[in-house]
Amino acid sequence: MQIDELLRTAITANVRAALAEDVGAGDISAALIDPGKRARARVITREDGVFCGAPWVQETCSQLGGELVARFEVADGDPVSAGQTLFTLEGPASVMLTAERTMLNFVQLLSGTASATSRYVRLIEGTGAALLDTRKTVPGLRLAQKYAVRCGGGRNHRMGLYDAFLIKENHIAAAGSIGAAVTGARALKPGYPVEVEVETLGQLEEAIASGADIALIDNFPLELTREAVALARARPTATGRIRLEASGGIDAQSITDIASAGVDYISLGIITKQVLPLDLSMRFID
Repeated sequence: MQIDELLRTAITANVRAALAEDVGAGDISAALIDPGKRARARVITREDGVFCGAPWVQETCSQLGGELVARFEVADGDPVSAGQTLFTLEGPASVMLTAERTMLNFVQLLSGTASATSRYVRLIEGTGAALLDTRKTVPGLRLAQKYAVRCGGGRNHRMGLYDAFLIKENHIAAAGSIGAAVTGARALKPGYPVEVEVETLGQLEEAIASGADIALIDNFPLELTREAVALARARPTATGRIRLEASGGIDAQSITDIASAGVDYISLGIITKQVLPLDLSMRFID
C-alpha cells in the first residue's frame, strides 16, 4: 500500500509517542541483558485475518537505533492464516525486547482494523456499494487506522473536519435550512465535497434540490432505504444524481440487504472503534 508524506509523518509521530510512553527513562528489564547478545525472533499470528502495520514495525526499529532488522514474509493487505509467520527480527536481544510491545501493539490494532474491514467488504461484494470508514478512530491514530481500512479493501471517508463538508442536524438548524447550509458551503470552499445528513425522504428531497453531492441516510430501515434510492434516481441534479451513503445501526446481518438496495456507500464506525486486535505472538528462535 502507498505511504504518502502525510502518513509517513504520522507514522514517525505515532512510534515516537508510543516509545515515549512505554520506555520512558529506560527499559530496566532489558538492561538486565548483555547489550552485546544478539537474537532472532519470529512473530506469528494465532488467527486468520489481514496483515497491516509493517511501516510501524520498521519505524520502531529505526527509532531504537537501527540495529534491529525486520524481514517480512507478508505485505500490508495480505490475508494471513493462524500459525503463519508474519515477520522475523534480528539484532541485539535487549533492543528486541524493548521494541516488542510497541511493534505488536501497532500490528495487532491495525491488522484487527484491516481484518474487520475485509469481513464487511466481503459481505457487500458484487452489490456496487463501497464500504467507508468514519472519524470514530483511536485518538492520535486516525491516519493509521484509515490506512488499515484501505489495506482491508475499504475506502476512506473524509479525514477530518477540514477536507469535506458533512452537514448534520445541528448545522442545518443553525444555518436555517438545508439549502442555506449547502449554499454557504459552496461559497466557503468551492469544489469541496458537500454531504448532508437526512432523516426523512422530505429532507432528502431538500438535499437534492440544494445540489448536495451526497446524502447520508441515517438509520433508514431497509424499505425506506429502497425508497430513498428510487427517489435519488428519479431526481437528477446538475451533476447527474445525488449519491447515497447509508449509516447507523448497520451490522453483519443487515449490511448485504442495505447494499443490495442500491446505495453508493455504507459507512461503519465499528471497523475502527470496536476493533478486536489480531492475536499475535513473538518468540525467540535458535
